[in-house]
Amino acid sequence: HVQLVESGGGSVQAGGSLRLSCQASGDVFSNYCMGWFRQPAGKEREPVATIDSDYSTTYANSVKGRFTISKDNAKNILYLQMNSLKPEDTAMYYCGSCDFRFSGQGTQVTV
Repeated sequence: HVQLVESGGGSVQAGGSLRLSCQASGDVFSNYCMGWFRQPAGKEREPVATIDSDYSTTYANSVKGRFTISKDNAKNILYLQMNSLKPEDTAMYYCGSCDFRFSGQGTQVTV
């Protein structure tokens, strides 16, 4: 049973930065495609960024050039560095497998 715990969310002014972390309970990131997703209040969940077992990455067009996904397989931690934050980035952010078969409880980001 995979457990994921997100942290690092908070309130920040437009133009600011935050780094989200996702701690996994075991060796997950070396075997699965993982991603960050977000769900603004009243809207559907959307993918933000993904990183595969070979470290290849994808980004939503809305965050390209501003967000960076990375992982530390040795520490079982997934990161999302978010720079130049905009009000439209406000959402609950989740980490999970790319198919969202498993995910964490989320961390709120408010810009």
